[in-house]
Amino acid sequence: MSCKASLINFFHKLYSFYGEQKWWPADTPFEVAIGAILTQNTNWSNVKKAIDNLKREELLNPQSLKHISIERLSEVIKPSGYYRIKAKRIKAFIDFLFDYYYGNLKIIKEQETNNIRSQLLSIHGIGQETADSILLYAFEKPVFVVDSYTKRVISRHKILNYNSSYKEFQDLFHNELKQDVQLYNEYHALFVRVGKDYCKTKPLCDGCPLSLDRK
Repeated sequence: MSCKASLINFFHKLYSFYGEQKWWPADTPFEVAIGAILTQNTNWSNVKKAIDNLKREELLNPQSLKHISIERLSEVIKPSGYYRIKAKRIKAFIDFLFDYYYGNLKIIKEQETNNIRSQLLSIHGIGQETADSILLYAFEKPVFVVDSYTKRVISRHKILNYNSSYKEFQDLFHNELKQDVQLYNEYHALFVRVGKDYCKTKPLCDGCPLSLDRK
């Protein structure tokens, strides 16, 4: 089976098994962007608690986050873990947003994808996975997000070595699949789901929708 056929086959098996994931769960693109920063090194349930805190305090908007102190922001997002570091990263993102785009995400979305990506990566604390999550889920750009779950699945099926670079993994999907926001959205979310359920650090292959024994 070709690499392209394998990737398409994986997607259909996962989608058939799990169904639509409706990811990223957020009310606005701005909430997605903040959530992408908060989700670094933690699980979604903790991120949701931090997001709920921001909403309750009426802080989940660019203007409020621009004027809040790092100390206060740290307290509000405490459930997300590494909260002082993440507060600084959120403030760096907000500074970028106002320095270049008047605090308006809609203006960023109109820019060319590679240009936005380069700008996001220039922000302190935003790496490739976070930048691409913002691009795909907040700005609806056809950029495949690579995370540890994706790397585990692909490497365990002998398609690409786990230690390959982020770019090599991303290029695999960009080159073999059509550039489609909805496809990339669902596929990444499905990798996260199967990674949490089966393709863990210690894999649980029995019952996995991608098991070689399943048809």
